[in-house]
Order: sequence, then structure tokens, then C-alpha cells
Amino acid sequence: LFLSFSLNVFLFSGGGRLDICMTSTARLAYVAAEGELKQPFKDELPTRQAQLSTLQDTEEFDVLVVGGGATGSGCALDAVTRNLKTALVERNDFSSGTSSRSTKLIHGGVRYLQKAIMKLDYEQYMMVKEALHERSNLLDIAPHLSAPLPIMLPVYKWWQLPYYWAGIKMYDLVAGGQCLKSSYVLSKSKALELFPMLKKDKLVGAIVYYDGQHNDARMNLAIALTAARHGAAIANYTEVVHLLKKTDAGTGKEKVCGARCRDVITGNEFDVRAKCVINATGPFTDSLRKMDDGKNTNICQPSAGVHIVIPGYYSPDNMGLLDPATSDGRVIFFLPWEKMTIAGTTDTPTDITAHPIPREEDINFILNEVRNYLSPDVEVRRGDVLAAWSGIRPLVTDPNSKDTQSICRNHIVNVSDSGLVTIAGGKWTTYRSMAEETLDAAVAAHRLGGGPSKTVGLVLEGGQDWSPTLYIRLVQDYGLENEVAQHLAATYGGKAFDVAKMARVTGKRWPIVGNRLVSEFPYIESEVRYAVKEYACTAIDVIARRTRLGFLNVQAADEALPRIVDIMGKMLDWSDKKRTEELEAAKKFLYLEMGYRSRSEQLTGTTEITLDTQELCLIDRYTNRFHKFDKDSKGFITTVDVQRVLQNISVQIDENALHEILNEVDLNKNGQVELNEFLQLMSAVKKGQVSDSRLAILMKTAEESLDLRGPVTVDRSGGGV
Repeated sequence: LFLSFSLNVFLFSGGGRLDICMTSTARLAYVAAEGELKQPFKDELPTRQAQLSTLQDTEEFDVLVVGGGATGSGCALDAVTRNLKTALVERNDFSSGTSSRSTKLIHGGVRYLQKAIMKLDYEQYMMVKEALHERSNLLDIAPHLSAPLPIMLPVYKWWQLPYYWAGIKMYDLVAGGQCLKSSYVLSKSKALELFPMLKKDKLVGAIVYYDGQHNDARMNLAIALTAARHGAAIANYTEVVHLLKKTDAGTGKEKVCGARCRDVITGNEFDVRAKCVINATGPFTDSLRKMDDGKNTNICQPSAGVHIVIPGYYSPDNMGLLDPATSDGRVIFFLPWEKMTIAGTTDTPTDITAHPIPREEDINFILNEVRNYLSPDVEVRRGDVLAAWSGIRPLVTDPNSKDTQSICRNHIVNVSDSGLVTIAGGKWTTYRSMAEETLDAAVAAHRLGGGPSKTVGLVLEGGQDWSPTLYIRLVQDYGLENEVAQHLAATYGGKAFDVAKMARVTGKRWPIVGNRLVSEFPYIESEVRYAVKEYACTAIDVIARRTRLGFLNVQAADEALPRIVDIMGKMLDWSDKKRTEELEAAKKFLYLEMGYRSRSEQLTGTTEITLDTQELCLIDRYTNRFHKFDKDSKGFITTVDVQRVLQNISVQIDENALHEILNEVDLNKNGQVELNEFLQLMSAVKKGQVSDSRLAILMKTAEESLDLRGPVTVDRSGGGV
């Protein structure tokens, strides 16, 4: 098996020397072309309104890209750096769809290589090889947003050790000179030393290999902003109403010559004319194709992938985990990301929607798979899910496939009879090569000129002035907290100084500047101000894509929203009505799309109070705890009751914060917590359905403090005769 495996890979790859040569040649070619590239907006990006004016006032663009995801933004960057007059419109925000809801990996696809070798599938092999080349390039052009990540593959059967080792070594071999770091085998003891949460029973060893990891939404934004720096007219919240067509004088056929667009924010409609229109709308590919020709059949088959975020203590800081064969044959990744742990993904057929919602059954499936690989000492609780989201993969349809799991995530480029260029399918990692192929097809079909692609090695927004020690200068020059400085450097790269300059003085001895939006995350208020410069138009843009707070912790994002809306409201001159609408829309986004509903439904009005027979005494304990706050035996407690108890133990909590704490448990939203609601909470906490409940922890701590104090003696109370 090993010899066959190795021989097939060798025949496919032709060794690694060619990769090194090709990489060097590509980089030299870029260095030669770099001087030809112009950046008309190197110092200051045009405002969104200025971009809209350019879209409306330009007589004709060479290329109009529809779709602001990774592929669409990549197409715009490829086009504008070929000196083509370029426009891009996106009906929502940049990276608002699939591109912000990925597994955060930049990878070639280990499982695709296995299929390619075992089935002698040359096309799939070339897809992996291309992805590995693009992985290397992406790590080079955005070093602040991406980094190599070691991923452990635990092995629980002796025969699997050489099998998996051979496969992973082939992965290194196919990468050739672009291999990030060589894979290696670990003994059982060493594997547990590096990943102490791992299940010990029957573990025989592990294999560690390397792939890349990135901040996907910020990466997408960096691509779009780089295109804008080079002169592309880009506008989010600008949707295509219909395509414009004209009759070709030579053939008599109708040709696409632009699009009727609408500013979603103002409702203003205008025409954008272009020699070529590119359809890069991801899961919505078929919508634009049918706008071109209503008789077109669907070419995309959507698949939903759900991810969850759990606390960082579930995984080591710098080691991921791969489950190569879950209970239903899928692959699950378990990765550290932004100091949290991300787990996913599922792969199920779905309907196309702009607002996918994570299903409870998918969340529980991922949790169960995680439990299978972690030590019994680590209790994997449903209540530890801090956020969850669903992303729709735009897989290319295979009519002979019975399910989406067997579909190769390759891409297709199609030019319709009317000249509409469609790019569909593919994966995040290969966005650049997909864009290059798309523009090659567009240039050929529409005789655009412009020369070859120049995007290999083209450094993205923020990458030019980044260095691993940049954060130290931020601390020294501006007086930022170390954690905040590291976050800014890793998010904005060389542009972090612009964010730091906008930070307000804290009034404290330290940090000097940089007020946090929420205490446990390094996001600061000046990032909201800078987000507006990065074309953020809504509060959702800030919590989901300019920062990643909504993807990391929905409750923290919810707490930060009022301040975010306040800052944006002042900058964008929002009315009180608009501010209320923004707050409600963002809360709805967190509730439906980021898993807040699934989290809150762990404690609902229909939750049963279920405790084991041996634990029934706990009900008496919880009831007594409740009555220590409900001194008047009203049957409910309010903020006044909690505040009174806290005063007795010399603890002060802001009244607004107290309202938020009680509101988490107040199921019928009547401003008070009844005994039954409190018992439901404690039952859910006991079962692990709810964790980190502030009210539960607060009342337990207060009770313990009261018990320690004991009764106040007569002489200490000032009484007696």
C-alpha cells in the first residue's frame, strides 16, 4: 500500500525541485512588474460616497465584478493590477457571506489528496497542488493576517500510524519547496505533553503536519481594500437590480454591457456600464445567471457548514487537531483561533439564503465528536458554546452525486452567449488563482488587453510595513496595552498605527490610550472609528467583519453594541430612529446567525427541572439561596433585591449591568426572576447546558459571603443594655 501510494504521488508530482523553480520565477516576475503598478489612493482611501460617484460618473469600465467575497475581491484586484478600469459592487458587506464563515484554514486539502491518490484522480491531485502553491503565496502576501499552524492527527490503532504517516508525507512532497514545515511523528507521551486534553485510552501516537490559518473576513477585506488602493471603484451595500444589454452590431445578439445598481442604504438607482461583467456571487451564482438568461439551469449545489466557538482552554494555544473519520465519515477540525477554540465543520445540503442559521443538531454533532477525542476529565458542555455560525459552500454540482460530501470543491469558469463571465465553486485558499483564470477568460472573450496577472506576491493591505515586533512600537509610542497592541498588529498590520492614532486617552495611569469595547477582548473603541474608513456601514459590519467579536462571543458582542452604535452614530450622523434600528438589527443578527438563539434556548420557558433522585436535595439548597435574596417572600427577585444583598457584603455593581444579568434569566421578560426561572437556570447549569451564568455565579458567591459572615453580635451592632 505504501509503495503504491508513494509511486502514484511521485508520478503525479514529478518531485519538488520544479516547485522551487516555479516559485522563484513567479516572485522574480512580480518584482519586475511591481514598479509598473500604480496606487492612486496609497495615503487615503476614497469614501464610500466617492466610490459611488465614480461608479455613476464613469462612462464605461473595462470590468464590473458582482460579488464582494474572496473570489470577487480577488477578481477586482487582478483586473485593476492589469491596468483595467475596474468596478466592484456587493449587495451586502464585503465578506458578509461564505468568505467570513470558513474554518479559517489556508490549506491544500489532506483528504482531497487521499482521494486523488487512491482513485488516481489527476484533476483532484492538481487541485491540491494548486491549493498548496496558493497557500504559500497567501502566507507571504498577508503575514499579519496568516501564519502556519501545526495540526495533530491522533492515532488510536497501530496499523493507522504508517498509513497516515505515508499520506501526510505525501502532502509534504506535493507541496515541494512550498512545504511550510516538515511533518513528524509523536509518541503517546509526547502527544499528550503537547495536547494534554487528548483522550489517553488506546492512543498509540500522533502525527503533526502544518497548514495555514488566517482571519478570513479581515483577509477578504484586505483584498478588497488593496484593489481600492490601486484604483478600483468598490462599493458595498450596492445590489444589481438587473443586467444591462445591447445588441451586438456584428452578430445581432444581445450582449451584457453593465448593470442597473441600487444603493441599498439610500435606495438611489444608477447604471454602471462595463465591457465585461463578472459573476462572482458564490452561492447566489445561479441568481445572476438567470438574470442573464431565465432558461439557465442551476450549476451550484449549496452545502451548509456549521462551526462552533468554545473557550480557549479546550485546546493548546498553538496546536490544532484533526479528526479524519467522524461517526458519519466527515472530517472535523478542532483549532485554536483568536485565543478561543473553533470546531467544525458539518457538510449538509441546504437551501440558499443570505442569512444561514446554525442548527442545534449540528452544534450537538460537533460537540459529540469533540467529546470522542478529549479526555473524560474535560467536561464538554453545551453551555460552553460561545458562538455558532453556518456558512454556505458554493459547490459545483455533479449530477451523478448522491450527496455533497463526494463533490470535489473545484471551480468552473463559464462565458455565456451574452458575454457574462461566471466563476463558481472553488475554495478560499485558491481565490487568487481562480481570479487569475477568470480574468484570463474575460480578457480573451472581450478583448480587453491589459497583460498577464500580477497578483502573485502582491502584498495585501497592511502587510507592507508589518513585522513580528511591530506591536512593541505600538506599546512604546502610544501607551497601548500589550494585548491590545498585539491584536492591532495582527489585524491591521502596518495600518495599526492609524488605528492607534485615533484611540482616545483612558484617563488611567495605564494604558494611556485605548478604551476597550468589552473587558475580556482586546478590541478598542478607535477600531469602530477606523471601521467607518474601511467602508463599515452598519453595526453588524463592525461586530462581525471589522472586528470578529460576534464570531467569538455573542454575549460580549451584545454588550458592546450600544457603544458601537453610539460611536458610529456620531460619525455617520445617525438619527435616534436609525440608531435604534441598527441596535435591533445587530441583536437579531447575533440571535439568529451567530447562535445566540441556540444558546438562549438552552434555558427556555419550557425547560424541565430535571435533577437525579440523589440530587433532589439541591432543589432545597437552590430554593434557600433564592429566598436569601427574596426577603419579602414575593416569589420573585428584582435588581433592588440583588442590590440590597450586594450592599450587605460591600459589593457594588452598576445598575445597568444588574439589569443585563437578570435579563439573561428572565424568560418571560417581565423585569423580574421568579423562583421557577431560577430553578430552571440551576438545572441547566447542572446539566452543562448553560455555563458562565452571571446570575448563578453572583448569587452563589453572595450566599457564601453571607454564610461566612454569620450573624452580627449584639455588641457589634451597637445594641444591648
